[in-house]
Amino acid sequence: MLIVLSPAKSLDLETPPTTKLHTTPDFLPRSRELIDVLRTYSPAQVGSLMSISDALSTLNVGRYASWNEDPADGRQAIMTFNGDVYDGFDARTLKPKQLAYAQSKLRILSGLYGVLRPLDLIQPHRLEMGTRLSTAHGKDLYAFWGDTVTGKLNEVIAEQDAKAVVNLASEEYFKSVKPKLLSVPVITPVFEDWKNGKYKIISFFAKRARGMMARYAAVKGITDPTKLKRFDMDGYAYVKEASNESSWVFRRKIA
Repeated sequence: MLIVLSPAKSLDLETPPTTKLHTTPDFLPRSRELIDVLRTYSPAQVGSLMSISDALSTLNVGRYASWNEDPADGRQAIMTFNGDVYDGFDARTLKPKQLAYAQSKLRILSGLYGVLRPLDLIQPHRLEMGTRLSTAHGKDLYAFWGDTVTGKLNEVIAEQDAKAVVNLASEEYFKSVKPKLLSVPVITPVFEDWKNGKYKIISFFAKRARGMMARYAAVKGITDPTKLKRFDMDGYAYVKEASNESSWVFRRKIA
């Protein structure tokens, strides 16, 4: 199976990585195209484009200015992204064999880089997949990446003889994938918590659970997606009656 995750807005640029192993992103020339467009934007324009503060706008304009294609200037993606998903994944506590599993079976969808392996070296940036950045390819990043993301996933699927894509990415990022063009089915785990008398998706918990499931797969070395139904971290359990072939529901009650 092949697992896909979203990246994170927050970055950890200080904590030392636990491995020196690294790879180079596949689409650096395409990333350069995006950076060249972003370099024409002022801080105010970046702020308006991304709905971020003046401080963040200025920070990222500086990042675009210093971005280059030399991978030696980067940090491994899995050691750099620092949001709720990556708290759940907790890459720094994985053993070398488990990191190797992630490198093989996990891909991170990226607005700037398209598709990343966990150990691909990236540079500090902010560019969410839903950003309406106009380029020669169209009005937004979905148009820019076109079929590229789906094509890369199909390459990996063929290389690994994967039987399914496990979608642990957000809706915003998975929209860069065209499921009908994938060579295998897509399974989307859904994480629900009990609140106010019913089960519902709570964003913070759901994001963390997506990371935890990716970690669970790496720790267990899972290649058969049906074994993910045994996922039981933090009290979650598979609920057969609420699930179907493509949507697997996991629920928990918390105090």
